[in-house]
Amino acid sequence: MQGLHRIGAACALLGALALPLAPALAQGNAIKLVVGAPPGGTTDTVARSIAQHMSQDLARPVLVENKPGAGGNIAADYVAKSPPDGNTLLVTFTSFSINASLYRNLPFDPIGDFTPVSMLANVPSVLVARKDFPARSMPEFVSLVKASPGKYTMALGAIGSSLHMAGERMKMMAGLNILNVPYKGTAPAITDLLGGQVDMMFASSLNALPHIKSGALKALGVTSPKALPQFPGVPPIGDTIQGFESNAWFALFGPARLPPETLAMLNAAARKAVDTPEFRHLLEREAASAVSSSPAELGAFVRKDIERYAEIVKFTGATVD
Repeated sequence: MQGLHRIGAACALLGALALPLAPALAQGNAIKLVVGAPPGGTTDTVARSIAQHMSQDLARPVLVENKPGAGGNIAADYVAKSPPDGNTLLVTFTSFSINASLYRNLPFDPIGDFTPVSMLANVPSVLVARKDFPARSMPEFVSLVKASPGKYTMALGAIGSSLHMAGERMKMMAGLNILNVPYKGTAPAITDLLGGQVDMMFASSLNALPHIKSGALKALGVTSPKALPQFPGVPPIGDTIQGFESNAWFALFGPARLPPETLAMLNAAARKAVDTPEFRHLLEREAASAVSSSPAELGAFVRKDIERYAEIVKFTGATVD
């Protein structure tokens, strides 16, 4: 989603200094959105866009602070241990759910140590194969792989990522035996796929779309429940593997025990930010969707997501520590 990177180098500060400060957020000089990824990545850019619009709505500076490392756990731990005053928040992504079972010794409780604020975005991915891969559709793909267990290879840009888990979920649900080939990043994985050294991979819409359009890669299915206009003629994988769906997500959390009035104010500001035409258009260009939620809806989603990924992680046998 590099198209998101054009959002800007830093979030805007106050849009209307003359407005009175909201009582529930009157302490401190700025609200920090802590991001567990380096500057310039998708999560960072989503956070900066949200920060810009929230600062205008709250009449407060909203700044982004990057604390990358450990799949987002360093940033999450920092926010979990911050005062519950609404001044330190976490913008996180799908690994928040995956890490609950992938890491055996997390320094925080992903449920008990956080207050859900709002969902921000959903990002589907696409199953792509080398251009000369024999299957031309998902039904042909499933039949081909089942007929030759262990013959075909799947590139992994990162162990434990949402794209890795999408592949494992597909294999688990369809009973497929595909050999994983780990890489140190998406770029080398795609390079080898383009060169025919591996057979397939799950890739983000941004990384896959140019190669699909040029004919260098073959798109077999999208992970969203419905077809995407950015991928004409490419059906949902769930049309063939019933119940399959896999999306990366981005969401906003605070420390546990945020006061109700503070939570209500932050949720309202986040939802307004997500609903702006600029944010929605930015995501739609990359086949992503701007999605807001109530705190209760996000909390229920994360609990279910943690359970879902625990099943997949158990299937893979993967651990990090």
